[in-house]
Amino acid sequence: MTRLFLVRHGPTHARGMVGWSDLPADLSDRAALERLSAHLPRGAVVVSSDLTRAVTTADAIQDGRTRLPHEEDLREFHFGEWEMKTAREIGDTHPELSRAYWTDPGPVRPPGGESWNDAKARVDRVIDRLAADHSDLIVVAHFGVILTQLQRALGGAASEVLAHRIDTLSVTEVEIGADGWRSAAINHLP
Repeated sequence: MTRLFLVRHGPTHARGMVGWSDLPADLSDRAALERLSAHLPRGAVVVSSDLTRAVTTADAIQDGRTRLPHEEDLREFHFGEWEMKTAREIGDTHPELSRAYWTDPGPVRPPGGESWNDAKARVDRVIDRLAADHSDLIVVAHFGVILTQLQRALGGAASEVLAHRIDTLSVTEVEIGADGWRSAAINHLP
């Protein structure tokens, strides 16, 4: 069995859709980081997206654990023209497309960006490769990345997992066993 501990990076305080923009994380809540690190298994290996907010969060919770190289394919969704824009701005410029993106997220792409299905395929490949080699894996990544793996564990549609809250510095645990994927915890705040 493989256990994935999917950790969302620290907060960026950005107000728009943050995908591939390389913003820093606010890691000033040292107590929260210490609780998070203490909650995670000591023998797990740590991997993160290559974006600064995930890398520095992984640095803050590594605490002597083995670190794997950063993975570009663990980046947040690529929002294209919608990057760093608010929902209101996106709705004003692309009303039908933005509505479809949230109600039927699978195949819908923002202009110049990737769809849920595109991002999920990208993330699934890297998670499958990493899970084949490790039994306990701490993955420091992003909201969308975590939801794609939660979708695998719950077996529902993308629109169903979008209803889940994934806070910064939270842990979503997924187990992969002989009988398939299952969710063990969602949005746990240690």
